Amino acid sequence: MEQAAEWYALLISGEDSAEDRSQWEAWLAASPDHRQAWSYVEAISQRVLAPLQDTAQPRHLADNLHAANVRTLQRRRVLAGIALLTGSGLLGWVGWRHTPLGGYVMAWAADYHTATGEIREVALPDGTHVWLNTASAFNKDYRADLRRLHLVEGEILIATAADAARPFVVDTTQGRLRALGTRFTVRQEEGQAFLAVYHGAVEIRTADSGASAVISAGQQARFTADAIQTPMPADPAREAWSRGELVVLDVPLAEVVKELNRYTRQHIGVDPTVAQRRIFGTFPLRDVDVALGLLADAAHLQIRRRMSWWITLEAADTHASGSA
Repeated sequence: MEQAAEWYALLISGEDSAEDRSQWEAWLAASPDHRQAWSYVEAISQRVLAPLQDTAQPRHLADNLHAANVRTLQRRRVLAGIALLTGSGLLGWVGWRHTPLGGYVMAWAADYHTATGEIREVALPDGTHVWLNTASAFNKDYRADLRRLHLVEGEILIATAADAARPFVVDTTQGRLRALGTRFTVRQEEGQAFLAVYHGAVEIRTADSGASAVISAGQQARFTADAIQTPMPADPAREAWSRGELVVLDVPLAEVVKELNRYTRQHIGVDPTVAQRRIFGTFPLRDVDVALGLLADAAHLQIRRRMSWWITLEAADTHASGSA
């Protein structure tokens, strides 16, 4: 993947030579894995060109990569509105995030939403406070007999205001949450939802099966449209994102990086040899570059940038320890 990114950066730079292009062709032909990696990097970077491995004249197409990239940039000016909907200047990130474009459209049109890397607090008319995590969105539907939020995308932290006459509910794809005087987070994940309760209690009722359970303060649970998993002790550190912090206590590096990827339009990768290093610390979410610097220092890593948006964390040296 990193070799493919390096080749791509060279070929669109306009500084490649005939020898460079010959070497690229040889690299591409050397392995099916190379072809697959090239196709993936190309798909992330732009959606204009067909995968090079499918063409009968790869050299001719390589000669035109730079010109095609310029045309892509011109085309993006016309498609600026769509780029905003994806939360990124690269249309390829739609595929990268594995999220349908329709989901982005719904999120952007929601009553309240945040961009990638943005954390926002909202005060609702009844005194309820809602914090939106990165790339999150919800709609508000307040009626005379009901206070309802619909989580469209991402994650929210809610501190509900008392109102005996109007119940407070949050709808997700997987089911409805009914607050019982509480402070809790709910996160929309792929195929399921996550709930953590810090004060009070929340009742879950699944969308398809109608299964229900009450999650008390200090508990968390995941649920689908059909079932609710067994509650577990809630991690109070998960609430730290509302303050712009990622607090990790004995967590594998790969999981920390997976979370940081939610707050940036860059791609952050981890060398498999260091992916399981255990991490302790607090990292700023509003400046991922600073967070990466702190993470590198804490875990004895080096930061390598193959392209401006392609970052890999690697061991600082071959004698680095197995944990941090």
